[in-house]
Amino acid sequence: MSTPRVSPGGFSELGPINWIVARGAAMSIGVDDAHIFSTLGRAKGLFRGWLHFGARLMPFGALSRKDSEMIIIRVAHLRDCAYELDHHRRLGARAGIKGDLFEKVIAGPEAGWGDRERALLTATDELVATKDISDGTWATLSNHLDESKLVAFVLLVGQYDMLATTIGTLRVQRDHIKA
Repeated sequence: MSTPRVSPGGFSELGPINWIVARGAAMSIGVDDAHIFSTLGRAKGLFRGWLHFGARLMPFGALSRKDSEMIIIRVAHLRDCAYELDHHRRLGARAGIKGDLFEKVIAGPEAGWGDRERALLTATDELVATKDISDGTWATLSNHLDESKLVAFVLLVGQYDMLATTIGTLRVQRDHIKA
């Protein structure tokens, strides 16, 4: 990957609150620097607003952790966002998406899923590809999610699609996992 367009910040660039958040994230992830946090932290209050919004989608969202991770992994794969895949491979494993199941998410909606998972993955694929969900797919998805969860689903896909765009455009470097 090329040189970051916005380099990760330290204490003076992030300020005390964002620096503490970035350091805490790095420690919990097991990296020296969680580049997404130390880069986006430069946006000061916007960073904290984004963190709050993101946390309301995952891990404290309306969808189950397993569904959320499945959706995020699929978005990361579709957007070819290695940074997101690195992190959500680990987070997804904690939610039960590991090994063959992870590979099945990567393979997509036609990889032998049940109706619910196929609907989630099909809707994710459509939303990422076309920025919309067809009426037929919406009807199928509506059989599995109530209106509150439908809204949360669209916001979750949009959030991780936007994050992949941000990571790619800013050229955020992948984190180096401590051995």
